[in-house]
Amino acid sequence: MTATATGTRIVVFTGKGGVGKTTTAAATAALLAGSGRRVALTSADPAHSLADVLDVELGTELVEVAPNLRVQQVDARRRLEEHWGEVRDWMVEVLDWAGVRSVEAEELAVLPGLDDVVALLEIESLCRSGEHDVVVVDCGPTAETVRLLSLPDLLGWYAERCFPVTRRLHRIVRPVLGRLTSVPVADDRVLASGADFLDRLESVRALLADPATTSVRLVVQPERVVLAEARRTWTSLSLFGYSVDAVVVNRVLPEGADGSFLERSRAAQEPHLRAAEADFAPLPVLVAEAHPVGPIGVGALAEVARLTWGEVDPAARLVEGRPLRFEDGAEPTLVVELPLAERGQLDVAVVGDELVVTLGALRRCLPLPSALRRREVAAASLVDGELRVVFSVPATDPPDVPGADPVRPAGSGRP
Repeated sequence: MTATATGTRIVVFTGKGGVGKTTTAAATAALLAGSGRRVALTSADPAHSLADVLDVELGTELVEVAPNLRVQQVDARRRLEEHWGEVRDWMVEVLDWAGVRSVEAEELAVLPGLDDVVALLEIESLCRSGEHDVVVVDCGPTAETVRLLSLPDLLGWYAERCFPVTRRLHRIVRPVLGRLTSVPVADDRVLASGADFLDRLESVRALLADPATTSVRLVVQPERVVLAEARRTWTSLSLFGYSVDAVVVNRVLPEGADGSFLERSRAAQEPHLRAAEADFAPLPVLVAEAHPVGPIGVGALAEVARLTWGEVDPAARLVEGRPLRFEDGAEPTLVVELPLAERGQLDVAVVGDELVVTLGALRRCLPLPSALRRREVAAASLVDGELRVVFSVPATDPPDVPGADPVRPAGSGRP
């Protein structure tokens, strides 16, 4: 198992709703625990179903359901109270002062998306405890997972720009406001709570974006629509710096399935299996055969995982790669892995000290290394699933990259 700075590996499972990602996550956790690893299994899916799959009662606190295996289903509201309580109480006071009724004030004091972020902070807590060798995360459906995993990047972008300014203004304005108005002013305790929240958000972002620490696995079924969504998810997660290193094709009918109906279904799955192997290369594609009754309980789940993973260690980093890297040289190049991306989906722009990459409806702001901040973009190209942005001193003829699919740098704009 790859060693990490925290000593804990994080394995995240996601997939289109109904493909069996929760079963796959629980089965993998059971297999790892059976091998002697200390495993924490947690759910970042608002529609918790780990308790149903494991056939046990679960709550916000970790419960040991088998030797080496502890499981939880996080109560987002309860955890949010712990992480955001000080800030929320102050916001409620301000809204009450402004004439907002208490019920509405309570709702408005919780910013949209914060309850989702709590699930990510739970991952950071599990790693920081030092009590687990592997943290297995059952994420929500793919679209929700992309949104969830983009939140640390998005909130971090605003925090880096707004929070320092807010703290400076607070030190200047609070004494004046205290004398001139009765509006509740945040004290140092509230600001410290907000700063701690943002620090932990940055910590979980660093953990999840480190490919030596975190691997994302896509769970699919051999169906055209499911595979199409999984391909888009791979591209989107790569944009935000998350390393996808395996695909699990679930509910594959075994060869020799009895009956003409099952034989036809198995034949219909076959081309999609081949397509998955081709489309997701070089990722390993593992096959989980359909279970006759659906595995329930730790023992049955562990057996399913054993057949799926075979000799492969589910906790290992299965594909080497860096979703974001910098290549130095005469023409420094910033490389962003964007597997399966198409040229028409992409726009690239330099805004201040950042490279803004837009992929369809998604946008990411990448802070540029100091060596690139005073250079111009000479070329932006798609090469074998990588966005290669070449920086150089202004030149009349930008360099050509053999075999590249050119991307026209977009004009400046604020993300």
